[in-house]
Amino acid sequence: MIHITAAAVTCACAHNDQDVEKVLRESKNYTFCHDLTLLQDAAAASLAKVQLPLLFEKNIIEKHGLNEHNSRNNRLLLHTVLKIKAEIENALQRYAQDRIAVIVGTSTSGQDEADAFISNRKLQDNVKYAYSMQELGDPACFLKKLFDLKGPAYTISTACTSSARALISASRLLRSDLCDCVIVAGCDTLNRMTINGFHSMGVLSESECTPFAKGRNGISIGEGAGVMLLSKDGNCDDVFFKGYGESSDAYHISSPDPDAFEAVTSMRDALKRAQLSCSDIDYLNLHGTGTLLNDAMESKAVKNLFTKIPCSSTKHFTGHTLGACGIIEACFLYILLKNPDCPLPAQDFSLKDYDDKLGEFGLLKVPSSGKKRHNMMSNSFAFGGNNVSIILGIM
Repeated sequence: MIHITAAAVTCACAHNDQDVEKVLRESKNYTFCHDLTLLQDAAAASLAKVQLPLLFEKNIIEKHGLNEHNSRNNRLLLHTVLKIKAEIENALQRYAQDRIAVIVGTSTSGQDEADAFISNRKLQDNVKYAYSMQELGDPACFLKKLFDLKGPAYTISTACTSSARALISASRLLRSDLCDCVIVAGCDTLNRMTINGFHSMGVLSESECTPFAKGRNGISIGEGAGVMLLSKDGNCDDVFFKGYGESSDAYHISSPDPDAFEAVTSMRDALKRAQLSCSDIDYLNLHGTGTLLNDAMESKAVKNLFTKIPCSSTKHFTGHTLGACGIIEACFLYILLKNPDCPLPAQDFSLKDYDDKLGEFGLLKVPSSGKKRHNMMSNSFAFGGNNVSIILGIM
């Protein structure tokens, strides 16, 4: 069994577990900021920004002589990693340096610093630009150097499935006995290239995203980080990484397959690996971005596999954190499994009504106490029809 011995998350709506629990209990649309400076034309966009100075983290990076890794992306990653510092230090005492791996998922890395440098804009916080900041492999390299590790360290960048795939890769390393412990993380931060890229496709929402609602018109791009510590041993009351499924539509570079065949395959394969049936899943965290095509496809996939399952998207809390969303939402599942008194989150339709064309598939309209809580699934879908489903659970 793969143990998850610690987890932490930072996002626009939550900087600690208490914040997450409060958000899940209230299940209200989070009010995002409307930043006009990041778009190249006069359009507006609803963005989920993490309001943290991150100067303490900047000082730590400088103290360790890692200035070439001093991007805001890595500072946000460090801020989140420090929340489980005690558990990581315990792992450093317990396992050899070459038996601890680092796997990170990102789609942005230090693109904001690269953009500022190329555009002759002043870098924030008096950071000096280094080319390594913008490399996609940099976050994993940064954590490996920070903790003086000798094991495998790499970054996965598969757009919005990046950190979910980082969790899958960690489980493979552990099952292959290539390591004893893995620091798994995901982190993405706001930058002009990403935001304008999504704007060019016409999928940015000017107001807060409204997954599965009538008249939904796009995503609210967010930023955030999540981190988990996975190992081959632990305690019986740990949360476990039980299974995963992966598939590819090969349908379109940016649009999902409307028939949802491979999304179903991803969820079905996760159940098969976890040796579970549909009735064993007590909650499904939906990818639910708030775009017309994604939500229609995912609702169809869920109806094709499950009779009816308690489910909801949490992106109206966090925004779509792109490469970090997989592990951030896994952290939400971790908190729900660890705290059975915290209700399952609902979809908020106070801004727009539910899109009844999607039919009924178990979408929660109000928070649910859900007494039975042993296994939970989370979906992540990305460009190119890249689909991932993971299952976390307790014994």
